[in-house]
Amino acid sequence: MATASDSADDSVDQVVSKHTSKITLSIVLVTIIILTALGNLLVMVALCKDRQLRKKKTNFFIVSLAFADLLVALVVMPLAAIELTTGRWSYGETFCLIRTSLDVLLTTASILHLCCIALDRYYAICCQPLVYNNKMTPVRVSLMLVGCWVIPIFISFLPIMQSWNTIGIESFIEQRKFNSSRNSTCVFMVNRPYALVCSAVAFYVPLVLMVLAYQRIYVTAMGHARRIGSLHRAGSAPSSTYPNHDQHGSSRIKNETKAAKTLAVIMGCFCLCWAPFFITNVVDPFINYSVPWQMWTAWLWLGYINSGLNPFLYAFLNRAFRRAFLMILCCGSERYAPQGGFSPSRRHSESVNGTSISLRTCTDYSRKAARYVRARNPYSLVV
Repeated sequence: MATASDSADDSVDQVVSKHTSKITLSIVLVTIIILTALGNLLVMVALCKDRQLRKKKTNFFIVSLAFADLLVALVVMPLAAIELTTGRWSYGETFCLIRTSLDVLLTTASILHLCCIALDRYYAICCQPLVYNNKMTPVRVSLMLVGCWVIPIFISFLPIMQSWNTIGIESFIEQRKFNSSRNSTCVFMVNRPYALVCSAVAFYVPLVLMVLAYQRIYVTAMGHARRIGSLHRAGSAPSSTYPNHDQHGSSRIKNETKAAKTLAVIMGCFCLCWAPFFITNVVDPFINYSVPWQMWTAWLWLGYINSGLNPFLYAFLNRAFRRAFLMILCCGSERYAPQGGFSPSRRHSESVNGTSISLRTCTDYSRKAARYVRARNPYSLVV
């Protein structure tokens, strides 16, 4: 037979367990927010300090992406973390709409930047360099960046502040507020037209474009690896003429294969983080909003985590960015400064099949060839 003291002990244990869970949750959320903010801030500082990074068009998309993800970490995630840990929303209905609009705006901007990066890499890798230069002009890059920030406004602030997303579902919203166990909540529910349009613009259309672009890049990378492997096995170049042919061939095969695997990782992380949320976002209005708020919260934070992964996937895996990061973290140590090539003032010559060749001329040609290879190399984004 239970006694009063046993009931009191059980009550104390429940309170302690609840506080422990809340503290653990707070630590996890704060860690995610700090890592997301620091990673994206480091990307932005690297571009400001490194002149070489500013010369590549793709890096402007990466830095704009980092800025969007930084705002997610500084504006959206803290408010969501406070509501999740305290169990209530204490900032009023108007600020709830503003917070929701910022959430949709910034996360959509982040996803559209990922789509632009995929399209930029597609033109750089699967097209001739001249085609890439014609397609990705500075004006076009600027327009794409503006579009990444302007398009989300039409599915965030404009419809949400006008309450277009709640037309026809007012009774469901009132019922959700009434049945909520929490004292006050920032309820965000959408009707079927808004769910379909918003999800298409923010996820499904960019997803299709990214899949098509990365699929072509993957095929190109594997095709390069197969052709290089065939030439390497056939011994098309005599080792006496090209003493480093074996090493270069093996290295190129490894780079091409690693590039294809890295693209798969990028695409997999994007789908893993955002697909659950947007699938639920489309399905929920058609099943009378029966998805529990705990599932919504889990899928939403999984999407937020993508903002923390982006610096690692699009910048930390890039060799030039890694060098810039080390320069920043090591206070400008010359150890991580870019290494120079042959000195233009030095003249060398060697005899190949009895013919004397000036290495200065070869060096100039090699530099041009290297620029062409970098433009065609699928791994140029992530090494």
